[in-house]
Amino acid sequence: MKFQKAVYRPVDLARVHGLSAQAVRNYEAAGVIPPASRTPSGYRSYTDNHAGALSAYVALVRGYGFQPAGEIMRSVLRGDLPSALTVVDAAHVLLQRDRETLDQVAAAAVVLASGSTSAAPGPAASVSVGALARRLGVTPATLRKWERAGILAPARSRTARVYSPEDVRDAELAHLLRRGGYLLHHIAAVIEQVRAAGGAGPLAASIEQWRERIAARGRAMLTGSARLADYLSYLELTRGDIATSAMDSPGQHPAG
Repeated sequence: MKFQKAVYRPVDLARVHGLSAQAVRNYEAAGVIPPASRTPSGYRSYTDNHAGALSAYVALVRGYGFQPAGEIMRSVLRGDLPSALTVVDAAHVLLQRDRETLDQVAAAAVVLASGSTSAAPGPAASVSVGALARRLGVTPATLRKWERAGILAPARSRTARVYSPEDVRDAELAHLLRRGGYLLHHIAAVIEQVRAAGGAGPLAASIEQWRERIAARGRAMLTGSARLADYLSYLELTRGDIATSAMDSPGQHPAG
């Protein structure tokens, strides 16, 4: 990515990404792009440094989401690259877990389509609510909410809920569909079909749609990582110039 030596207005940076000028100012206020310098009349003046940061942030948002992208860029801008890369790594771990869960659910769909009622891949023994919550990376309260929605139906001992291997399979599927944006009532209907061993068709359609979403998210994450790498390279090449520019930047003014 080549950066031109130029000075930009908020609208100039916004137009490249289909944003509003106010969005660019908001991103500056949020700390995901560097602070702007000001003209003598008080208007914001952006440089290649801001253009590169904005390009990285917008691409990161598409791949990683708003909160992780913000954490990444704020870490980079304060010079804490290890923290930024930790967020990147965690997102890729989560993506891989989604793929693994999808493979498990797809295997379960094959079993259901064959007419078998054997358990899908999962733990061999029953687990507690805490163990299942840790397995999925959710809270016990979330599992209880799914139970109220009819998604889960764990057995109960005198003191606690107990989740069978089949319950774990249902929870894994519910977690996958929830991350795919499905509403609880839709997930409950799919789970009911899974339990009845007669709903492999809708299940297969859900799996294929989520497989496409995972692939799209993976590609978006690659693009976001590439734009971030471009910006990091820019910072390395211009470190001295940026430091000098930051020292010379005037204070805040009320104009745009």
